This record gives sequence, C-alpha cells and structure tokens, in this order.
Amino acid sequence: MASRPHALEGLGALLDPDIVKQAFETAGVSTIRKRRLPLESLVWCIIGMALFRRMSAWDVVNHMDIMLPGKRPLVAPSAVVQGRQRLGSEAVREVFTLTQQRWHEETKHPQWLGLTLLGVDGVVWNTPDTAENRACYGSATNQHGDGSFPQVRMVCQMELTSHLLISSTFEGYHSSEMKLAEQLIATTPNHSLTLFDKGFYSLGLLHHWQSHGEHRHWLIPLKKGTQYEVEHKLGRNDAQVVLRTSPQA
Repeated sequence: MASRPHALEGLGALLDPDIVKQAFETAGVSTIRKRRLPLESLVWCIIGMALFRRMSAWDVVNHMDIMLPGKRPLVAPSAVVQGRQRLGSEAVREVFTLTQQRWHEETKHPQWLGLTLLGVDGVVWNTPDTAENRACYGSATNQHGDGSFPQVRMVCQMELTSHLLISSTFEGYHSSEMKLAEQLIATTPNHSLTLFDKGFYSLGLLHHWQSHGEHRHWLIPLKKGTQYEVEHKLGRNDAQVVLRTSPQA
C-alpha cells in the first residue's frame, strides 16, 4: 500500500458501516464499551491480514491506521489478540456474506440472452497446522500419512463477467464438493446460466438446481458414458435431449 488511510471513515467508502452493524446484530456481537481498537476496526484488521499476509496482525493494525485517537501512538499486541477473540468468527462470516450479496445487487452485470452468467467451482485452502484445525477440518492423506496442513474446502459461485463472488460455502477437507454446491441453490439468482465443470456431474444436483426458482439453467461438459434420449436435433453436435434421474439422485 503506497499510502496509509488516515481514518476509519475513509475505509467506510469501501465497506459500508451499515453492513458491519448488521453483521454484528446478526452474530450477537456487542460494541457498548469504547476501546482504542473497537470491533469495527477489528473487521478491517481481518481484511488487512488477508491483504498483507506477510505482516503480523499488530503490524497490520498500525499500518492501516485504524485505531481511535489516544495518548499512545500504538496499541499493545495483546489488544489485537483480545480484540479478535471478542469479535469471533460469526461476525466476520456475516460481513463476508453480506458484502457478496450487496456488491452483486449493486453491480449491473452484462447478460447473455437475458441470463446472468455464473460459474461454480471448488478450491482447497491450507490452514495453520494445529491440533484443533486437524480435528476440525481434516487433511489429505497418502501412503506416508496425513498431509502437511489441515485444509478447508470451499465451493464458490462467481459472476463470470466481473469475477465477483456472489455466494460461497465452506466445510472440512473431506466434505463433498457436490454437497457444498447444493448449499448454493437457495441463493442462486433467477434468470441465470451456471457453468459447472464435469466433476459436478450429478443428475440430482442439476435437477434441483433448475427446479428451484425461475429460469435457472446450467451448462456442463458431457460426461463419457452419459445415457440420454435425443428428442430432436437442432444442428451438428446440437440436440435437445432427455436425462432421466433415479429416486436415489
């Protein structure tokens, strides 16, 4: 960062304070006591830790200049740790969810034939190697034992023209990407076309995807060996087909 923001109010132009307030209310976080490093500032500390990954949390706080005025120029490192504990994870999750929704709603995305273009894919993130994280998230394994890091599996939904994440789900490493993708159905916009890679081929998932809401379409590469019935041909390598699901799907 070339220059430091001079006040928390300046950061509010990027993150609406009302979003933080709503997230705190949903998560049941109280901000009655006025501190040198209030919880609203701690939200920006979390964001800063993602932007400045090589810096300690204490350095991030001082670098971003998100403290309220006080007699001392810096806060103690312990104040940052205690502040993060007071903030908790649920409020940060709510801020993440609300910003996804707000930024998507406020952006006029280009459309294709009246449909919003979306994509769904998965990714795995490493977490700090602690016993608690291994117990909570799990990790990859091989013939030599467990992987080097506990890992979190994420499946996200992206608006393709802007690369803006509009929804996402997180679980442990051993969770199925398809099960995580099912959690995105409820928040998928109507009048949309969602692109999947063939790893998400599940007639149950795809059927539920298009059955909820209005005009929720999907596009996925044809998996080898897929059984279908051709209703009528539309052109070369183009046909309207019927895929039949089983009760188990």
